[in-house]
Amino acid sequence: MQCAALWLPEDNWPTMSQEALLVDLEQWLLPFMSGISNAKQLKKVDLMAALGAMLGWDKQRLLDELVPTHLTVASGNRKRIRYQVGEAPMLSVKLQEMFGEKASPTIARGTQAIVLELLSPAQRPLQITRDLAAFWQGAYKEVQKEMKGRYPKHPWPDDPMNHQATSKTKRQLNS
Repeated sequence: MQCAALWLPEDNWPTMSQEALLVDLEQWLLPFMSGISNAKQLKKVDLMAALGAMLGWDKQRLLDELVPTHLTVASGNRKRIRYQVGEAPMLSVKLQEMFGEKASPTIARGTQAIVLELLSPAQRPLQITRDLAAFWQGAYKEVQKEMKGRYPKHPWPDDPMNHQATSKTKRQLNS
């Protein structure tokens, strides 16, 4: 919500600073505290639901649309977007799952390019980029050369922009 307020100020998002939340604690948290009588129960309070209720249905729907928690990547898998105030949104995804994408995905009405942490088949970081097109045209060739030998069971096409995205090995694709 704080990122939405920074990136989309025209939508008049409520202030979600720690100070503002503490001032209005009774309004947004108290309705979610009924039946809470010990610390163990307190840990189970759904803070995201409480904060979402503070927004109201229309704003919550707008937040979900403009600053989603997950993104469906080219392979069809849903990946979690990580947000941190003052930073660009970030998504960790296997490189092969982005094949076929011509450009980096964006959110917040296209104002924020998602930083992609492209991972090897073993889930190790290979490259971090906010410009996927430039990566495909440049650094990908070096990554491809190195990884083709290390992960021969996975596809490493010469034209990743026009290749089918996948989370599978070559054998799984052919069967």
